[in-house]
Amino acid sequence: MSVHLQNASETGPFRACNHEYKVSCETCRLSRICLPLALDSGDLDQLETIIQRGRPLQKNELLYHEGTPFQSLYAVRSGALKGYRTTPDGREQVTGFYLPGEILGMDGISENAHASSARALETAAVCAVPFDSLEKLSATMPGLQRHLFQLMSREITEDQLLITLLSKNTADERVATLLLSISRRNARRQLSASQFRLPMSRVDIGNYLGLTVETISRVFSRLQKSGVLSVDNKEIEILDQEALQQAANIAA
Repeated sequence: MSVHLQNASETGPFRACNHEYKVSCETCRLSRICLPLALDSGDLDQLETIIQRGRPLQKNELLYHEGTPFQSLYAVRSGALKGYRTTPDGREQVTGFYLPGEILGMDGISENAHASSARALETAAVCAVPFDSLEKLSATMPGLQRHLFQLMSREITEDQLLITLLSKNTADERVATLLLSISRRNARRQLSASQFRLPMSRVDIGNYLGLTVETISRVFSRLQKSGVLSVDNKEIEILDQEALQQAANIAA
């Protein structure tokens, strides 16, 4: 059963942070790329007072639903989520994938309601950051405000990536570009840029890229046979980064 977590009260899945929580912004391994970037310890203490953490989302559980009121931004602490919209004929269109350290929910800022839905691809821990409180806090913290703008810019960049992906002529270019994106995002988290597990299914990848599952499988097979990738179900190893960039039609 889906649960819309952004509507939870302090006694629900999300509640105000307190000392019983072992993970804080100061100790979180993702603080370098998440909201606390460039904040001193005093500012971190203030940020901690507004961040809400709760039980992990289970696979396929909703974080928020398209059309629901916008209340918070969400930082992925572990696991992965997908964003998607519902087309007029009721089909799901995947709009993005969110990995640890990344922020989602910004689609709700302009209209004060979420323009898309977010669902867990696997068990995922998420921090909720009430936007009204964040807005007030960032007004007194130039570093936090600047980083918030950077995160918004990154969101725009990811939207542009989707447009670029769908404008590419071949399936190989689309798949290779997505893999390079995940590689770069892993590197930003100080994880391996060449070996990683894809949290999303082939169906979700195909939906995101506008390709069939069969086509996705053929592309992976071609890239593996040509020595560009090693593929074991969802486990990916990039064997030749330059060749993958060439497959994506991106200059090395």
